Amino acid sequence: MSTTTTTTAVPATATTAQKLPHVLPTAFKHPLDPLTPDEIAAVTLTVRHYITSKPELASIKAVKFITTYLLPPPKKAVLAYLGIPLAPGEKPELPIKIIRKAEVDFLDVVNGFSYNVILSLHTTDKWSVDTCEKLPEGVQPQISVEELFECEEVIKADKKVQELAAAVGVLPEQIFCDGWSIGYDERFPQKKRIQQALIFARFSEHDNLYAHPLDFVAIVDTGHKEVLQIDFPPHYKATTNGPVLSVPKTQMPPLSDPEESLKMSNRDRIPPPRKAFDFLPDLMAETAEVLGPAGEKPKEKKPFKLRDDIKPLHIVQPEGVSFKMDGNELEWQNWKMHIAFNHREGLVLSTITYNDHGELRPIIYRLSLVEMVVPYGAPEYPHPRKFAFDSGEYGMGTMANELSLGCDCVGQIHYLPGSYVSHSGAAVVIKNVICIHEEDSGVLWKHTDYRPGGRSQTTRRRRLVVSMVCTLANYEYIWNYHFYQDGSIEIDIRLSGILQVYVQQPGEPSPFGTTVAPGVNAHYHQHVFSFRVDPMIDGINNSVVEQDIVPLQGDKSATGEDNNFAGNAFTIAETILEKETARAYDFAKERRWRITNSARKHYASGKDVGYSLSLKEGITPMMARADGWAVRRAGFTRYPMWVVKDVEGPKGGRMWPAGKYVPQTREQQEDSVESWVEGGLDVKDEDILVYMTVGTTHIPRPEDWPVMPVEHMSIAIKPTSFFDQNPSMDVPGTRDGRSVSAFSGESVSGGSCH
Repeated sequence: MSTTTTTTAVPATATTAQKLPHVLPTAFKHPLDPLTPDEIAAVTLTVRHYITSKPELASIKAVKFITTYLLPPPKKAVLAYLGIPLAPGEKPELPIKIIRKAEVDFLDVVNGFSYNVILSLHTTDKWSVDTCEKLPEGVQPQISVEELFECEEVIKADKKVQELAAAVGVLPEQIFCDGWSIGYDERFPQKKRIQQALIFARFSEHDNLYAHPLDFVAIVDTGHKEVLQIDFPPHYKATTNGPVLSVPKTQMPPLSDPEESLKMSNRDRIPPPRKAFDFLPDLMAETAEVLGPAGEKPKEKKPFKLRDDIKPLHIVQPEGVSFKMDGNELEWQNWKMHIAFNHREGLVLSTITYNDHGELRPIIYRLSLVEMVVPYGAPEYPHPRKFAFDSGEYGMGTMANELSLGCDCVGQIHYLPGSYVSHSGAAVVIKNVICIHEEDSGVLWKHTDYRPGGRSQTTRRRRLVVSMVCTLANYEYIWNYHFYQDGSIEIDIRLSGILQVYVQQPGEPSPFGTTVAPGVNAHYHQHVFSFRVDPMIDGINNSVVEQDIVPLQGDKSATGEDNNFAGNAFTIAETILEKETARAYDFAKERRWRITNSARKHYASGKDVGYSLSLKEGITPMMARADGWAVRRAGFTRYPMWVVKDVEGPKGGRMWPAGKYVPQTREQQEDSVESWVEGGLDVKDEDILVYMTVGTTHIPRPEDWPVMPVEHMSIAIKPTSFFDQNPSMDVPGTRDGRSVSAFSGESVSGGSCH
């Protein structure tokens, strides 16, 4: 049996690709520690030996490994190992033996099938195969980083692509492309492993290629390394009745050769815009110019100059950081958690607890991004295929950046490495993939007794930041998990990078996009994220309470009635969710949700202890139709809140809201959150999962070009009747002795901090 091999690092992402060692040691300090690079190599070597030893697998002549990752142990076993109780007031369960397991997806290169393998580690260095399952025909595991590069190689080498590029002034060596999932296209069989190639020109070595989109899109079979189809999207013409498309229908045309495809689009070829829009300072200095009015040529050159009026701003911790690390476990300001990395979720936080004056209180068992989709809004073919599942189709971990000290994270930084599998079975290692540091975050709490002689107290807020940055072709996603001294958590999502663009004819209207530069059209689109919370609020049996804020209604519902004379009264209406369900957001009622444990009450409020979830800053309705391609595949986008029971099996618990195997799917998956809620299982006082859907609708601005300023949204997770009082009252107030007046001669006297 042969195998495809590579030992090259992934540019700008991976530090190195590991070579298979002769000795394959393995061990773990924490049962949720991710597979080490050596373990990845040992696991894939075991799979390779297993394939060659089984006559029923003799047809497999070559393999490509796609995923290799830890299969987490059962939840109760992990909690027992860590000494975390399952319910308030109870002792932890007695530890049991934990068998370390791994899960692998690989491709049968010759025959085109996919396989899933489960392995167990029964000795310190010996893995064995438990199951090897051939997946149904057409089921595709994730698209690998290497396949994305292979797509570009196929495009650059294809003679027809070269001819089409040459016809609009682009040389073969100037052709580049971003490989994307096919999205949805019934013209191609699901068994083929295919991508759509969004093609650009690059006119100098580090030129911003997105400024030069070409006017056709190719379909590539990466398994057989061939171009299957070239589509020419139609274009809009300005008329007195508004924009009119060059074709009568927006649906996909039949498969055809490029000449016929161009003819069916009913428009002429469009050369790519030539003007450079670079983002590297040295290149911007070479190409800077003053732009004239739309349609006119620039009239003069203007030197590019970086701002020189920014004084240094340093973050200094002369006595070191306030957090401690023990392998992948972190402790900070009463918080304790496990931090891990895997190919699909990237950054994963687990076993999050809080030390409440000596009592270990569990809060969240596992927290991570588990899916996202980016649907675009242009209806004309082939643009509706653009709705990438950046987590399920590619993997956030495989797209993670190698972080740079003093750039991506500032101050005193601790990094954690990450690794994922290459086609060959060796580990691709990202040295600094997870960043951990502290930040000042303004005032934590303050009060001043305003009376003469009164005193004041100001306590500044510090937060712990656990973060990761991912590059998905043109876009950057920055994932920040903030932990605060008042027991609250914030998920902060930030977006940057370069808009996904398409070429535009001079004067062409753009009803579904913004012309961000001459000839460059950025389509309207959305970013919709699904975060999975596996809660353990004082134990694993929890409930979700839905809270609405409602005006007090009376007999007359009018000011002047007896029970609300001034018309000012409002109260809350709470409902405990009893069965698996999806819930809509209600802006009129400022709806929110709370995860609670009925086995413990707050001493003063009398309410069940809990943590509230506020999604208000990220609530975004899905703009695609409910029966459209995007929503049929991404059912999790229909609602912002999903509550289901966690059901553990041989391959772990419920994980992926759009299904485990996402590429090239066309309908709702059986193993998806939309299907789970149909089961109607009890979720009151049960081991539950909460899926939160947040997002943003991006109407591009010219100010987002060539690189967009960071846009962000957040989810707040706050204690509600969980602590006796503000848990940060014991945070000392400090006066920063290094704070001085901004300008000489100014008085620095004023009020006191404390």
